[in-house]
Amino acid sequence: MDWHTLAPKLASHVVAGAHIVQSDAHVGSVRQFNFTSAMPFGFMKERLEILDADKFECKSTLVEGGGIGVAIETAASHIKVEPTADGGSLVKVDSTYKLLPGVEVKGEIAKAKESVTAIFKAAEAFLVANPDAYK
Repeated sequence: MDWHTLAPKLASHVVAGAHIVQSDAHVGSVRQFNFTSAMPFGFMKERLEILDADKFECKSTLVEGGGIGVAIETAASHIKVEPTADGGSLVKVDSTYKLLPGVEVKGEIAKAKESVTAIFKAAEAFLVANPDAYK
């Protein structure tokens, strides 16, 4: 729910800045993320489709930027945090996209995946170091 605030602080090497564009960080809200050269695109706007704090999951749909209309027709991400037997957590990220006809992407997908993984690693390090930050 606070990713637009936390991501630029934890992963400034990837996320240059972020803010809410429309609404109030709940379902239907639109957030914009501005990226550094670590990502293959300069910004993206996403609409929150699902935001369930009790189930530790959210789903967003790309509405602008991030290659939409240039290489990508549609894109969505579903993030779910699940408890593990040892008391930890497992983050599952399912990103789906449909390319525009005739478009091929190779390095861009790998670059974006690498950058997103770095963001999650930074969030993990922060939460391990600050276990009470979001209780």
